[in-house]
Amino acid sequence: MPRGRSLYHQHPDHRVDLESSDERVRVRFAGEVVADSTRTQIVRETRHDPVVYFPVADLDARFFEPTDHETFCPFKGEAAYWTIRVGDATAENAVWGYDDPFEEVAGLAGHRAFYADRVEWERGG
Repeated sequence: MPRGRSLYHQHPDHRVDLESSDERVRVRFAGEVVADSTRTQIVRETRHDPVVYFPVADLDARFFEPTDHETFCPFKGEAAYWTIRVGDATAENAVWGYDDPFEEVAGLAGHRAFYADRVEWERGG
């Protein structure tokens, strides 16, 4: 269970909406496709840009290393982080996920998101 409680009850105007998408989205890092999915979740959260979350099964596990870094979001829960490593190229803590999210965003379990400015994106096709 995530540490603490969600703050939805204190901030009823704050929204975190999950929208399933079947659009093909690929993520590349250092020339390798590290994620490729037609089963993403688009997360739209109050005062944040939309974020694409990929099912773990659609990431190429060879390129991800767990780190000790953690953060806490009062609307999603505790996030764990991964570094992307392709050959000598690395992006530290460039990927995060909520494996045990708050009930309000349970659909985030088993999904990972990327910092958009650390990877290359391809849509469609």
